[in-house]
Amino acid sequence: MKLETLELENNWKQFNLYNDNGMVVSLLDYGGILLKIETPDKEGNYENVIVGYKNYSTYEKNPHFFGALIGRVAGRIQGATFEINGEVYKLETNDHGNHLHGGSLGFHQVLWKSEIINREDGVGVKLSHFSKDGESGYPGNIDVSVLYLLNNENELILEYTASTDKLTPLAMTNHSYFNLSGNAKDSIHHHSLKLESDRFAELDTDLIPTGNISAVTNTPFDFRTEKAFTSGLNEGNEQNQVAGYGFDHYFLFQQTEKEKVVLKDGKSGRVLSIQTNQPGLVLYTANNLDSEPTFNEPAFSQYSGVCFETQGSPASLHHNGFPEILLHPDETYSHRTVYRFSVDK
Repeated sequence: MKLETLELENNWKQFNLYNDNGMVVSLLDYGGILLKIETPDKEGNYENVIVGYKNYSTYEKNPHFFGALIGRVAGRIQGATFEINGEVYKLETNDHGNHLHGGSLGFHQVLWKSEIINREDGVGVKLSHFSKDGESGYPGNIDVSVLYLLNNENELILEYTASTDKLTPLAMTNHSYFNLSGNAKDSIHHHSLKLESDRFAELDTDLIPTGNISAVTNTPFDFRTEKAFTSGLNEGNEQNQVAGYGFDHYFLFQQTEKEKVVLKDGKSGRVLSIQTNQPGLVLYTANNLDSEPTFNEPAFSQYSGVCFETQGSPASLHHNGFPEILLHPDETYSHRTVYRFSVDK
């Protein structure tokens, strides 16, 4: 295993992680952005399995949050406000009167401090950042770090830790768009998914949870048995239509020891398995992507990738029954998500 560092413009750094099997992971210290993950298909061809921009400069704004670390709170906060112990906090409005993905000062646009990690069990980069009390309207000074570690089991491990000096919401995630066809040559329509979830959060027309948590039974949201995305993208029920003919919903995990997510592409044979200690995830099928230049041709479009945003739910700030995201001063935020890549031949 090895690691190389490249100095880029804007004082950014790119880190390339290599394991002994030929897998490559590239990321930036800016936004903690994953640029590419190269894994083999069933014929042994290595290709990139996440979607990204062709020009580095585009990541400075990154309107689709490709590959980025998201925080302080991933997802939408209703009305860009929340209340803690009777005090109302007002956040930046950047999404139809709501607050999305931490706002303009979110972690996806931070130049993180970096530390190279060389261990027997993997190579990686530890990113760290200090977020001041009041930033974007959030209470509390936050010390946060995120470790990206690649090992020889073809696992990319993300470990997030944080502490605060005030009670505050915190729900971080990574916003990579996965496409196992390789270099985004096909859409995700015929990717199949198995998801250990029996409930999902209903959305209103602004993609804000209504507070209702629905059973997945007899709906396109039931991925407890492996199936293709096609039904939820092409037809779908009212909730699929609300999300732009697809998925942009929070799924609550069943509390089992099984892998929470298994994504497969039958044509390439690639398999992505995800394990996490988080209580759920947002499943987003890139319903709102437009065509733009990317690392790979053809240019990406709707359904070019799928995000698995492992996290707690910001809906818990306004509704009961959702996984809490408040971090107390005497606690340590600890989030671990493991992406394991393999091949079905």
